[in-house]
Amino acid sequence: MKAFFTDEQLLHDPQQFMRLGRICKPTDLPSRAHALRDALALRGIALAEPRDCGRAPLEAVHSADYLDYLETAYALWRELEVPGVEPGIEVLPNLSPYYNGAPGVARAPCPSPSLVARTGYYISDLSCPLGPHTWRSILRSAHTAVAAADAVLESGDAAYALCRPSGHHAHRDRAGGFCYINNSAIAAQRLWERHGRMAVFDVDAHHGDGTQNIFYARGDVLTVSTHADPSGYYPFYTGYAHERGVGAGEGFNLNLPLAHGADNAVFLQAVDQGAAALREFAPKALVLALGFDSYKDDPISVLKLDLDAYRHIGERVGALKLPTVIVQEGGYMVEAIGPALDNFLRGFQAAR
Repeated sequence: MKAFFTDEQLLHDPQQFMRLGRICKPTDLPSRAHALRDALALRGIALAEPRDCGRAPLEAVHSADYLDYLETAYALWRELEVPGVEPGIEVLPNLSPYYNGAPGVARAPCPSPSLVARTGYYISDLSCPLGPHTWRSILRSAHTAVAAADAVLESGDAAYALCRPSGHHAHRDRAGGFCYINNSAIAAQRLWERHGRMAVFDVDAHHGDGTQNIFYARGDVLTVSTHADPSGYYPFYTGYAHERGVGAGEGFNLNLPLAHGADNAVFLQAVDQGAAALREFAPKALVLALGFDSYKDDPISVLKLDLDAYRHIGERVGALKLPTVIVQEGGYMVEAIGPALDNFLRGFQAAR
């Protein structure tokens, strides 16, 4: 299996995020990538450097105004001059404008040129700080997903994208939940350009709200997400079973929310249900959004999976025998994510 990563993805080094009204130490640490890289090395899987393909693949999914903001915000932030106030060490929003756009429908660019206004418009929460190297890291993380998709297009087999930062909470024009650019959606769009019928299967602990939003009005991309019940868990506002798509996309979005405390058996039953939907849809290729924050000891988990669960998830996804791009999403217990990836790959490769 080919795998892709670049050390430039380590440059994003967030210093803060807010949880329950407190500024906390970040959980999306560069050390996450080190742990995953070590797990691949133990399996004899070498990491290749993705080529720099610029913004073009991102623009197939994200709006140009949003990408312009991400690319320039930090430099502009450092230049802000507000009497009596020194800008913080990272770009963070201090307002949250009401958004009433329909899922799958593009909204207009931010109507105000103010950087403060644009920050509130394009960043939905306080978990997505923009630091001096964030743009370069998220751009190269997206390139990692592009490289994996291109490898799958060439081989018809599978490839792994060690994406960091993660991406599945990123909407067309909005960051959230540690995510800035939707790597899974970019890989899916890349595969769609060849195959024309695609699926994204998200097995992270959190609902892939950004991915759902991007494809919600499309009938040529099936999105399936197994995740903790969002009524009491991020992203809160989407991820419910009644959300099935709109317009041409009606019936092509499937959410499988699970009660908090769900164990291996419950989660795997949902994975089986998702796999059945994939078989019925019969996509030409698959993007798997793979997260390990469902692990029982993960610092932000509300699910109770043990490490063996990931081997079973790998077996079920591998048994679909589809050309597959595996895109890394969450997982914040550094000591566990390496063994979790190893277990997943053992199950996935055995079932192929």
